[in-house]
Amino acid sequence: MGAFAPGAWTLTAEFSDRLLARLADAKFVVAFTGAGVSAESGVPTFRGAEGIWRKFKPEELASMNAFMKNPALVWEWYAHRKKLIASIQPNQSHTALVRMEQMFQQFAIITQNIDNLHRRAGSRTVYELHGNIERNYCITCGRPQTNEEVLRQPGVPRCPACGGLVRPDVVWFGEFLPEDQWDASVRAAESADVFLSIGTSGVVYPAASLPVMAKLRGAFLVEVNPEPTPLTERADEFLQGASGGIMSALVARLSAGKSGPPLTEQSLQS
Repeated sequence: MGAFAPGAWTLTAEFSDRLLARLADAKFVVAFTGAGVSAESGVPTFRGAEGIWRKFKPEELASMNAFMKNPALVWEWYAHRKKLIASIQPNQSHTALVRMEQMFQQFAIITQNIDNLHRRAGSRTVYELHGNIERNYCITCGRPQTNEEVLRQPGVPRCPACGGLVRPDVVWFGEFLPEDQWDASVRAAESADVFLSIGTSGVVYPAASLPVMAKLRGAFLVEVNPEPTPLTERADEFLQGASGGIMSALVARLSAGKSGPPLTEQSLQS
């Protein structure tokens, strides 16, 4: 990851004084990220015009029933995805969120993405609602395995300890979200002063309930997306466009603001 350089980014986005003031006052900021963030790195989305579900039904590749019925087909797809994602680098959105984490007393990322790009970019507090494609485990004994271990096995990987089938550590259709990650995400949403919903369709539940949960607890709700979503009408501010450019510009604006007098809600009202 390269060093943060505000001058390298063009400030094309416009941010309201109210948003900047809420961020200036914020102690706890939460970023909630979806497939749109990863798409800017080249990770294929699931639901867009070129999404994987245009070519396959979800139950054919991402369910326990599919895995038990045809583990070879499921692993062929996941091995391809693992190799693809390993070759992809974090983008401006990821880098901007790393910088934001350094600006606030508390900062957390809640992500629906399984690509591990937030951690690879350098973010420290990341709650992974749908798992992590770089992890795997045996469905019989639970033994974890790295990508290196599973990808060097021909065909369907097996557990070296018990011989059981190994699966990716991601949440499949019909499965519950990891309890610890969900509970931590709920606590973060309910505690946030500013909640940023970035690059997510807002239709996958229960994750899609988190922005509304934050808003009901008093957070200033910001949506960053190329197109409006079901969340847009609830947002306090809608920033339309690609997340990389918008988040980079926002971080640069916040950094520039540190050299001048602080902007607060109180100063706006005076």
